Amino acid sequence: MKKSSLLIFLCATLVSCTGNSQKELKRYQIKSGIVSYESTINGKVLGSTMSGSGTETIYFKDWGAIELKDEKSTQNTQTKIFGKKTEEKEESHIINKLDNGEWFTVDFDTKEIIAQRSIPMDMITAFHPDADAGDVGRGMIKNLNGKMIGEEDYMGYKCEIWEAMGVKQWVYKHFTLKIESTVMGITTSKKATNIQFDINVPDSNFELPDFPIKKTENFFSNENFDEDMDMDMESIDEDMDKLSKLSFTEWKKMALADKEDDEMQNMSEKELREMYDMIQKMVKMRQGK
Repeated sequence: MKKSSLLIFLCATLVSCTGNSQKELKRYQIKSGIVSYESTINGKVLGSTMSGSGTETIYFKDWGAIELKDEKSTQNTQTKIFGKKTEEKEESHIINKLDNGEWFTVDFDTKEIIAQRSIPMDMITAFHPDADAGDVGRGMIKNLNGKMIGEEDYMGYKCEIWEAMGVKQWVYKHFTLKIESTVMGITTSKKATNIQFDINVPDSNFELPDFPIKKTENFFSNENFDEDMDMDMESIDEDMDKLSKLSFTEWKKMALADKEDDEMQNMSEKELREMYDMIQKMVKMRQGK
């Protein structure tokens, strides 16, 4: 699905609130750990029925400044068109690594590693340079009409339960142990099944496959981030101001203008309304309203 650069920026800003700045990458209130998860997904969207399961292991040290995620999943999609049923099975293996602001993504299809600056880490530096990660995250959720709905013991760890936009998260010291969500007809669940905190995590757990590394530049690359930030932020703020004044009908017309965006074109009125509401909430969050 194609996305506008502004929508990508908004999502990056949202995600950035879960980390801390480049100057002090203390993302969690836990020094190190190894956590294993099991996940499921099921539901119906755009005429297709989806189901799947997966596993994930997170290794981290230095308060989350160095972290590797190894995820494997299988997903089945059944589609019925004009009485004919088709089924597609997709297997995925994803490894991502964060190393003090540098982001590495392993592509097992091309057998290469994509390296770039972590947009969330650079964004948090620009917008919340002195903020505590937990405070920023709580503020973000509240601005999305979210709230803490209680506390619960999960596998021996006292977690805060936060809910926003159909997503519930069980969070222990800024680290998420459980997620449940139902968004646009798709229900997903990810639960920690084995938790080891404040242990010695061997360096071998952070090693990437022996693939060539391909460095890429992104919008917030180190070389031009500082010199272009004032100009870029001014332009982005102008775009956000324009978005905040658009009615749903006006935004819908703009969003559907790209006839080649098949997924956007096939969205129902309800799904378009949910996306519009999400964008408006994120714009208000950025504007501090």
